[in-house]
This record gives sequence, structure tokens and C-alpha cells, in this order.
Amino acid sequence: MPDDFLTNSRIVAAYRERTPNSAACANEARDHFPSGLTHDSRRLQPYGLYVDRAQGSRKWDVDGHEYVDFFGGHGALLLGHNHSVVTAACHEQIDKGTHYGAGHRGEIEWGALVKELLPCAEEVRFVSSGTEANLMALRLARAHTGRETLLRFKGHFHGWHDHVAFGVSDHFDGSPTPGVLDGIADKVVIAPPDDIDETRRIIEANDDICAVILEPTGSGFGQAPVTRKFLQALREITAKREIILIFDEVVSGFRASRGGAQEFHNVIPDMASLAKIVAGGLPGGAVCGRKDLLDHLDFDVTVSKGLEKVGHQGTFNANPLSSAAGVATLKMVRDKTPTQDAIDIAASIRSKVNQVFVDEGVNWATYGQFSELHFFTNPENVEIDPLNFDFMSRKCNFFKKDAETVTKFRLGLMVNGVDINGKLAGKVSSVHTEEDADLTANAVKGALDMLRSEGALPS
Repeated sequence: MPDDFLTNSRIVAAYRERTPNSAACANEARDHFPSGLTHDSRRLQPYGLYVDRAQGSRKWDVDGHEYVDFFGGHGALLLGHNHSVVTAACHEQIDKGTHYGAGHRGEIEWGALVKELLPCAEEVRFVSSGTEANLMALRLARAHTGRETLLRFKGHFHGWHDHVAFGVSDHFDGSPTPGVLDGIADKVVIAPPDDIDETRRIIEANDDICAVILEPTGSGFGQAPVTRKFLQALREITAKREIILIFDEVVSGFRASRGGAQEFHNVIPDMASLAKIVAGGLPGGAVCGRKDLLDHLDFDVTVSKGLEKVGHQGTFNANPLSSAAGVATLKMVRDKTPTQDAIDIAASIRSKVNQVFVDEGVNWATYGQFSELHFFTNPENVEIDPLNFDFMSRKCNFFKKDAETVTKFRLGLMVNGVDINGKLAGKVSSVHTEEDADLTANAVKGALDMLRSEGALPS
């Protein structure tokens, strides 16, 4: 991004003036971490926010400023920050111990809840992250089918391991990113999203495909959505050719519905990967699915079938603390209404923000299907109606963004007390309120006023 954007922008100046302690933290972090970061998506020019504490739908930075938080622990916090039920379970478990190096009753209860909630879950294997869950799902698919090639979709995110480290935000031609072996990339095919005819053509032309993996809400939890019709057709094609269909429900699990996108669409995959919410916001994940697939992890079954077992270790798999948080969260999902509560308040926030776009004469929209906010800044200036934005039609290019506009708008929101992620997207929790919705709408208006003052919007 050009230096004059950073030095001459009044929005950037306002952010700097508001957050001197975050600036100091960022400078110190650069002495210890590459780019001063511990996660790529926390990158923000001129520097990212540093947070001191959080509670419910809010968080406070190291300068003492309060924010309505839609970063949401990268989507993990369906129940919001520090939910009393989850924190109580964690405190109780901490007093008992955090790592036994042995099985414990909590993991059994946790696994049973996953099976109860997810339609595809005949068996479960816990891991420590969504990346690990997807990596295990792919290994099981290859072991079961004896095939090697993976089919993925452009823009769909499945973690950072080698099979999925390209074709998300760049390298759409399938070439590997630095550090990834050519041989691995050669065994990955990237299909266009929500194009069933081209996907069918690719599958029918390749007899080596072991698995198809996708975000069943579309990339970025519906930033570029897919339709139910597409999912139904994909299920039919993969079943016919005995290809393992994997739903990456790391974000959509327990957000699209209590049973994830698979329950919402009534399209049941062979396996699903879980994380974010499954461990109540603590480190954790799971792969779940058909028993015959997870049987490849079973010592006795593999011996009886004459198969070599798929090995799987993981020091923190189903650790007691994550299990306690996960059990507390999934019980809330099962017995209460946090999923629907988050969906309902997200719809209200989107409605109020879109009214601001109409009132301000700005040809933008915020959209989403579940408990998410996606801001469409319309870089190609397509004619849209914010209050009736047909985002499912896919007539707009959701991948194209103007980096300067995105950064200035996000900084403007932060100056006005709202935090979202760098894709101009946010995850809504069950404890966000109508007050949060009003504050968000006001913050959007404030950010638009700041953009307009710099000539970045029509006056």
C-alpha cells in the first residue's frame, strides 16, 4: 500500500491518535515475531489492535477504548466472550488438572454431544485445530479409497497445511505456494465455486479423486455463497463415484444450525471437520463421519480387516480443559437457543446497517445467511439495492476488493467503536443485542463520513 495512504489519511491519523498503546505493543512485537504477528489475518496497516480484556459482545483495547466485537475469536465465540457457563466449567476443570496423559470422562461426554448434534457423526476423533481436522479427514479419505487426488474450490479456506495452502487468496492456477512440494500440488485440483457443471466435468475426467472438500456455506462462511442445489448435486455426483465428500464445518458447525450446514441443507457428507465452536473457544477440533472411514484409526478393526492402521497422535487431543469448555458450549447449543439467537440478531444488524447505506446514498451492502456480517464495498460499482441485496445470485464479484477502501473503512469502524476482521466480515454471537446493532449502524455512518471527508465516497 503506498506510503501516502498511511501518512496523509485523516482516518489513519485518527486511529493513531486513539491507539498509542497498541502502537507501542506493535513496535515491541516486531522485535519477537515475523511482521510482529502471531496470525496472518491479524495484519492491519498501520498496525493492529491490542486488546486487554473482553466480556459478552464487547472488548477493550490497551488504551481503554470499548468495541462492539465482531471478530469473535475468529468465529469461535458463539456464546460471546467469557460466558458464565463456559468459564465456570473451565475453572472447575483447572482445579482438577489440565493434562492427564490419559482418557477421562469429559472426552466421552464431549464426543457423545458431537454425535448427537451432527447428522454425519457416527464416530468422532478429536484434534487440536481445524487445520488438523481437515488434514486427518484427507488422510482417511486417501486410506479408504486408495486414491490420491483432492478436489477443492477456489477461495475456500481449510487451514494452512500443504494440501490447502494455495488457491485461497492467490495461486488460483494450482501452483504451490513457497515451501509446498510440487508433488503435493499436482495431486490437488481446484474447481470454480458453485459451478456444478464444471465440477462434474472435472470429476468425470479424473478417476483418481479420493475426496471433495468445501465450506458448505461457501467460502469465508458465505462471503461467496454456494446454493443448496449445488450441494445436493455434488452429493449425488460424489456418492455415485464413491468419492468422499467432506464438509469443512469449522465455522458453520453450530452456526448455520445446531447441526451445522449439513442439517440446514439436509445434505449429509461422509465426513465433517469441526473446530472454533466445538471447544467453546479454546484450542480444539474434531473430524467426524462414517464409521467405516474412522475405522482406519481403529487398532482392532484394521487388524480384523487386514489393513494398516492410520496413525494419529496429538498431545492435546481432547485435553480436559478444552473438553470441559466444549461440553459446556455444546450443551448450551443442544438445550438453549444460542444458534438461532445469533442468527436473529445478525439479521437485525444487517438490516440497520443497510438502512444506513440507503440513507447515505452509498452503493454498498452488508449481507449474510446465518450469524455473519459481510460488507460488500462494490468496487465495480454495480447497481444494487442494499435493502434487497440478492447475494445468492452471485452476480457480484465478492473476491475483488479495493485494498485502500477496505483498510480505511475498517479503521473508520474501529475509531467509531466496532471491530471486524480484515475481510470486512464479522461473526455475531448469541449475546449481541439491539443496542449493539444500533451502535454498529452508527459506527458505519461515522466511518462513511470519514471516508467521504477524504474524497473516497461521493459527497
